[in-house]
Amino acid sequence: MVCLRSVNMFCPFCGNNLEQVTRFCLSCGGSLECLKDTDQTGVPSAQGTSKQPENAKQRDDTSDSDSDIVITSRSTAEFNQADTVVFEFEPRNKSTPKHKPENEGKALGHSSTTQPGQIVISDTEDMGPPKTNTDKTTCYSTYTDLYAPCVEEEDEELVAVNMTSLLDTEMEEMNITLPAIIANLSQPIDHGRVSRFNISRANVWDGAVRGFKRTSYSENCDMLVKFTDDVGVFEEGIDSGGPRRELLSLLMKNLKDRPIFDGPDGRRFLVYNANAVREDEYYLAGKMIAVSVVHGGPGPHFLSEDLVHYLAGQPSFKATVDLINDEEVGKALQEIENAASVDALREMTMRHSTMLQTAGCLRHVASVEGKNDIVSDYLQWYIIGRNSSVIERFKEGLSALQFLNALQQHPTLLAPVLCHSEKRLTALELERLFKPDLSPPGSNRRLRESQTLGYWADYLLDCEESQTAVSLEDVLMFATGLTSLPPSGFEPSPGIEFLDDSPFPMANTCSNTLKLPLLDAYNVFKSQMDFGMQNSPGFGCF
Repeated sequence: MVCLRSVNMFCPFCGNNLEQVTRFCLSCGGSLECLKDTDQTGVPSAQGTSKQPENAKQRDDTSDSDSDIVITSRSTAEFNQADTVVFEFEPRNKSTPKHKPENEGKALGHSSTTQPGQIVISDTEDMGPPKTNTDKTTCYSTYTDLYAPCVEEEDEELVAVNMTSLLDTEMEEMNITLPAIIANLSQPIDHGRVSRFNISRANVWDGAVRGFKRTSYSENCDMLVKFTDDVGVFEEGIDSGGPRRELLSLLMKNLKDRPIFDGPDGRRFLVYNANAVREDEYYLAGKMIAVSVVHGGPGPHFLSEDLVHYLAGQPSFKATVDLINDEEVGKALQEIENAASVDALREMTMRHSTMLQTAGCLRHVASVEGKNDIVSDYLQWYIIGRNSSVIERFKEGLSALQFLNALQQHPTLLAPVLCHSEKRLTALELERLFKPDLSPPGSNRRLRESQTLGYWADYLLDCEESQTAVSLEDVLMFATGLTSLPPSGFEPSPGIEFLDDSPFPMANTCSNTLKLPLLDAYNVFKSQMDFGMQNSPGFGCF
């Protein structure tokens, strides 16, 4: 910041000392209109000579000092011959932020021969009329703005840097996609090595736990899955993705019903279970979720938003009383929440004082609005606080393949993978997802294939409207081994082929290929599709 000294006035053209402001300079005849509104105490003085005084104070670059402006005067002849006018800064105090010398040099024309703390302005430039100043704590940028307030250059740079950083972050988030994040997380997977899983559909959880706990298991290896209740003889290397995706889909479906979770469907949160702690099930559950997402399977889609936000390091907490399945606790919180007066609220808090004291929520209430804080604090303790030890163990499992780190870096993209979504599959999505492999145009087979594609589109619409024996999720499961679109996307892309030798649909889940029968009537097509999908669990060899 700069303040101005009380000094005499001088003609800006010839340097003549002005005892009073007139319309024209009595020495050179120059117009003094620009000085008319400036009083004797508001103009910088001109003292000394054009050279910097030997005893002039130099500003230390590392000190936070304010400065005065001292304008060195010249004789008329010296002024006319000089190229520059030197403004010297003298330190005043250390309470006000300073300008950076490099900023001053850029903004104020600092020459290489000028000492630090000086401002050099060419007298050949159009300076314009000075402006009056009454603010003694204002900084100035150039001579033309000597009397006009300006923003600190250092502050301007800081704002510019912050805005640039924010924009870069937003642009980065806009350019990053969920499949790209999953693809990056899956890079460490060694597809030349496998971890084996022997699964019975009658008890998917048991087989999956054995596979994950095997000493040879590694999340950095591919998964080789064998369903032991499949028809036919299992062959080494037959799993190219289909059985793995089906296992992960069934595993996520089984996981939500484990006793380590509590809460309504779609909003499940972790709870302490002594037997699960002994079996280290929390760590195992976290690892299963991370492996499922990164290895091309689905996310759980059943965790509560509050739990996911906590895992992602976000402070948001929006839980409501209906999240609690315990009838006694839910009823107590409901009574507190329904209190209509301070006296009623105090009565309810005393009635349930033991419960509130356990959670650290028992307090004196001065207004009825305090009930909201009591209920919110209790819910946060009930969902997060009391289960913090098992949540931390769950996070350790979720750290497999750097998934937790990615969740914390990109919560907007990855949180929906873990939370429940009301969005359902649509017939149009599936129709666009599967690309048909058609015969050459004009052939008789191409005509039958085109007719079958029409049947296929109508069949998907009937599935969406619940006019068939199967759902859209069942159709996707039949063709790909997944009941929902995976976060990683499909690899390879799903396709449709056509069958001449079978009246029922077939699928190759490893290549995501659905094979449709070529039939002559839609009613027959619909009936055969229903029958084929309802009676086709497993990977049979024909």
